[in-house]
Amino acid sequence: MDPHPAQVKPTSLCHVLALPYPGRGHVNPMMNICKLLVSRQPDILITFVVTEEWLGFIGSQSKPHNIRFRTLPNTIPSEHGRANDFAGFLEAVFTKMEAPFEELLDRLLLDDDEQPPAALTAIIADTYLPWVVDVGNRRNIPVASLWTMSALVFSVFHHFELLERNGHFPFDLSEKGDELVDYIPGLEPTKLADFPTIFHGAGRKILHAALQSASKVSKAQYLLLSSVYKLEAKTIDALKEEFSFPVYPIGPTIPYFNVSSITGHNGPKYFEWLETQPVGSVLYVSLGSFLSVSSAQMDEIIAGIRNSGVRYLWVTRGDTSRFKDGHADDRGIVVPWCDQLRVLCHASTGGFWTHCGLNSTIESLYAGVPMLTFPIFWDQVPNSKQIVQDWKTGWRVKKPDIASESLVTRDEITELVKRFMDLNSDERKQMSLRAREVQEICREAVAENGSSITNLDAFLKDISLG
Repeated sequence: MDPHPAQVKPTSLCHVLALPYPGRGHVNPMMNICKLLVSRQPDILITFVVTEEWLGFIGSQSKPHNIRFRTLPNTIPSEHGRANDFAGFLEAVFTKMEAPFEELLDRLLLDDDEQPPAALTAIIADTYLPWVVDVGNRRNIPVASLWTMSALVFSVFHHFELLERNGHFPFDLSEKGDELVDYIPGLEPTKLADFPTIFHGAGRKILHAALQSASKVSKAQYLLLSSVYKLEAKTIDALKEEFSFPVYPIGPTIPYFNVSSITGHNGPKYFEWLETQPVGSVLYVSLGSFLSVSSAQMDEIIAGIRNSGVRYLWVTRGDTSRFKDGHADDRGIVVPWCDQLRVLCHASTGGFWTHCGLNSTIESLYAGVPMLTFPIFWDQVPNSKQIVQDWKTGWRVKKPDIASESLVTRDEITELVKRFMDLNSDERKQMSLRAREVQEICREAVAENGSSITNLDAFLKDISLG
């Protein structure tokens, strides 16, 4: 926390309110964007609004002094266990946060800062908070909708009626999973099996929320995409043609740093361990912070990776009893948390077993690390498709057949991991080369005069001029 938060005095008429969707994969990119905005315009004031529970999670993290926290009451279910009733959690986010948010807006100019901030210049709100667009329009405050998934996924939701018109919805993956969708503007032909999981099965319980959120974007004043322009140029260009307001790809939305500063022994134990491993020899394993695979599948993954003989650094936020005495063997380590981007950028890291959440995907692309994709839910499946087919920076662990409940066996995993981490094979050399090419695209985007930085500056100019 800031040592003297009450002494922060805004010096600019540019005051932005940021409201992320209450989930780790949304809060982090929103905060990173706010830090970037401050770095581009140091006198901006940003009011970062989270629930009281989320302030407890992130309130002690370092941030610029002119990003200040304000809270909403805990009117929604706790972050702990939200995956158990995700549909109920979404319903609460859509119905129970708007009223307290409006009350907060009414209080903003009456708070106890020594100098009250200027009237709001703009609101940056997660697209999955669609009611914010209505609030902003009622109050004549411009709203920038932040989409934290890929441009591909947004375009799929935005053009949902085309799926209905062409007879592809409702989905039937058992018979039509390999059929190609080739009529969505800006998208390469894509198999139905590679679409978000909420188009079929139990996922359809929350489809209405995604469609409602995407449709509300047309009434906002800006669309901010977490995408890197060159990686999704065709899709982004198509979206720009369809909307009458600015569409700004500003990805990768990650905390940029000097990569050369991450080595050395003055860090956590896992960094000390990484320092002792050969270059490119470690498989980093993380299956995300939200949903996980079945217990039986997890047993197969653990056994398969261990039997491969490959070195590994494994992040698991849950039960560690499957590992010997709660620890890994002599070729790997298990930790409850790590600084993922820095681990991926470490020279010893040669691969990433990932669930394909967009934040993890973008971080791996930025680090130039090839991926083994094991998608579980929502946008992770099309993200896997982009990694493997479009960007050619990874391999699938299994065929994208969501209708199948069959396990990927430990023997299959062992063989795949061995091949994947064989840095001397021709197929691995080719994939590593492509990963470095994509890495350069990501880093060019956030360099001075790069596409993402140029878009951030243009967005700041737009809202500053009203």
